[in-house]
Amino acid sequence: MPGWLKMGTAVVSILLVGVLAFSAYWVLRLQGNISKASLGAGSDKTEGALDDSRDRMQILILGSDTRDGKNSKYGTSDDATGFGHSDVMMLMDISADNKRVSVVSFPRDLLVDTPACTDQETKQEFPGQENVMINEAMSEAGIGCAVDTVNKLTGLEIDHFMMADFNAVKELSNTVGGVEVCISDAVYDPDSKLRLPKGTSTVQGEQALAFLRTRHAFADGGDLGRIKAQQGFLSALTRKMKDDGTMSNPGKMLEIADVVTRNLTIDEGLASIPTLLTVGNRLKNIDVEKVAFVAVPTVPAVSDPNRLQVAEPAASQLFAALRKDIDLTDPTAPPSPSPSPDPSASASAEPTPSETAPAYDKALQPVMVANGSGVPARTQEILQALTTGGFTELGQLAAPPVAATAIYYGAGYEVVAADVAALLGIPATHVLPAAGVAGVQVYLGSDLVGGTPGADAGVQLPPDIVNQTAGDVVCQQANPALISR
Repeated sequence: MPGWLKMGTAVVSILLVGVLAFSAYWVLRLQGNISKASLGAGSDKTEGALDDSRDRMQILILGSDTRDGKNSKYGTSDDATGFGHSDVMMLMDISADNKRVSVVSFPRDLLVDTPACTDQETKQEFPGQENVMINEAMSEAGIGCAVDTVNKLTGLEIDHFMMADFNAVKELSNTVGGVEVCISDAVYDPDSKLRLPKGTSTVQGEQALAFLRTRHAFADGGDLGRIKAQQGFLSALTRKMKDDGTMSNPGKMLEIADVVTRNLTIDEGLASIPTLLTVGNRLKNIDVEKVAFVAVPTVPAVSDPNRLQVAEPAASQLFAALRKDIDLTDPTAPPSPSPSPDPSASASAEPTPSETAPAYDKALQPVMVANGSGVPARTQEILQALTTGGFTELGQLAAPPVAATAIYYGAGYEVVAADVAALLGIPATHVLPAAGVAGVQVYLGSDLVGGTPGADAGVQLPPDIVNQTAGDVVCQQANPALISR
């Protein structure tokens, strides 16, 4: 072998060994940073395995207010220990085609019913609770109970979660060189120590954390003002990382990955560096105008005006749109492509309206809805779908929990039942005659079958459901009580 070739081979070999050693070091380091917890707290998973690279993916993002460990400077252990409460709760929904992302915020003051949960470490069981703040869901049985609670509320089945603590915000904002935020007036919040001048400022470290944590600096000093500020911060962070080319800079991404993984708890299915890189790669090319920030519609709670409850029918419309994979920035756009249906499925499994039966007036047909699914939002979704399809003689029945969705019909209502099943997308095998039923009864089960209106039924959403997109530069309204002169 000529001397120059020997030298070239040696140099290439050294470089290759160096690259492999560098890669191995970072994989081991980042993998060692990761903390893991169970995705659920005892709920049954009905969906199949997820392909993290190409399937629609939903990740529940949580911010813990725990004062344990590195967060002890923000309070005593009496404030929050262990998992703590979820200071921030957002559902990130990535479309299958990687062209859009919806980020849905849940107010911490929202009153919900939590399911029975089991701590997956200790196996201690905790009963379900009624009318409690959603941020308490993970305080006893762990993060999985927060996931199960959001699943119960929305009718979704979340794929992954990420939980960060106070330190994550500080270090990430420092690593990217600060984030630009805007406020209408100079403000000072003595509780969070947030102090900002009027207009645009760059916040990082403690000030970035104070901006996200403050409960009083924005709007009327309530939770909804804080949510809009958090969404504005994330929008600005998204724009900065896109504009700076951060997502395409391997060195910067390693630095960010090191910061994030040191301050993050994730589920076992997400807890590998290749999987995290896959998720990051899916996000890097999304148009910022297709990153929609939404808050669950709420009103003051009847049981406590200082708390919130979901506003109907707007909340049910939002949850239905999420289940149907609707583009919230453009509800008329078709859903993202989904995997092809099983070719072995029987063509007769789905009912079709009868074309030969005599015409009848849908508005006169009695249709009752009984919700045994365990998902309260399903009632409004089904009623809305039926109304849109022309059935207006509707009612509701109390229902104990059941597993399987079915449609029952009385004598003379076979055709009506078939049309209702076709409208809702319920298989013909689930349409059954029943003695004692007058008209048609739609009994909703925990399998969450049905609920998709026919092709001619539009998706109804409140016109202002999207607070902003990541492409919008929004100036937050300061709380008049905290404006500083």
